[in-house]
Amino acid sequence: MSFVAEAEKKVLDGGELGREEALRLVSEDLEELRAAADEVRRAFHGDDFDFCAIVNARSGRCSENCRFCAQSAFHRTGVPEHGMLSAEAILADAKKKEAAGIPRYSMVTSGRTLSDADVETVCEATRLILAETRLSVCLSAGLLSRGQFERLKDAGLARFHNNLETSRRFFPSVCTTHSYDDKIAALENASAAGLEICSGGILGLGETMEDRIDMCLDLRSLGVESTPMNVLNAIPGTPFESLPKLSNDEFCRTVAIFRLVNPKARLRLAGGRSVLGDDGERALRSGANAAITDDMLTTSGVCSERDFELVRRLGFRPHGFLPRKETK
Repeated sequence: MSFVAEAEKKVLDGGELGREEALRLVSEDLEELRAAADEVRRAFHGDDFDFCAIVNARSGRCSENCRFCAQSAFHRTGVPEHGMLSAEAILADAKKKEAAGIPRYSMVTSGRTLSDADVETVCEATRLILAETRLSVCLSAGLLSRGQFERLKDAGLARFHNNLETSRRFFPSVCTTHSYDDKIAALENASAAGLEICSGGILGLGETMEDRIDMCLDLRSLGVESTPMNVLNAIPGTPFESLPKLSNDEFCRTVAIFRLVNPKARLRLAGGRSVLGDDGERALRSGANAAITDDMLTTSGVCSERDFELVRRLGFRPHGFLPRKETK
């Protein structure tokens, strides 16, 4: 029996892969690894598929110096800037996503955190969305306090997102205005407030495969339900603008290892799918079973109509609503 087969059997039997086992998968046959990950995905999740969409609820002028980010005030990228959208504007956008059949909707804000007034705007938007749509509501808003998370939970928020981005070891090469532990604390506070947590990273920042596996192990220990897997889309004007593109093979290998290491999580294709050349199709046969659809924050994504067609062609059953015309 090959090592990939042994790892697959261990996971299917309810065991967990350790760090050294995960590292061994880096040098195993890619196609065998992808097939094993796909089987594990099917065993734990069936063919269910989860789509979400995001809105750039506050854009640019971010105080943090993340070296990949077009919205950081430290970089000159020409990204559009605007303050916090009103609750009514967010609701109008959410209704468009619901009309496209997308079941989950996330507000994303630039900046280190939210003021209490901003939290109230998010709470108001959440209440409106829940009252006027069938959407589940999520938020990505930096480093909030336990009390702020409790207010958001009371308003009906379902899930909070904050990417670890990379491993603890490599994180200082990506950002120095906040720490890896700051991110973990935010996720733990959100979880303690009763929210689901969503966290993943960006591949292609110059990290090693060991860094990716260490991040995945931390995500598993945090009990993360949803793991966005982004590919660096190098933005001119950022310090990472000249980094080489990640290959589709390397992305698929990483997705497959993540699936074997953390079989219970939804692995969510996120930003940078255009870098892969196939909208993530091979990754969807390497253990992934969720995606952010339509536009990203400052870059184009894959339109939801094309995404729904893709996942259905691959045999998935997407959660969602039948697309319907917007009501006036």
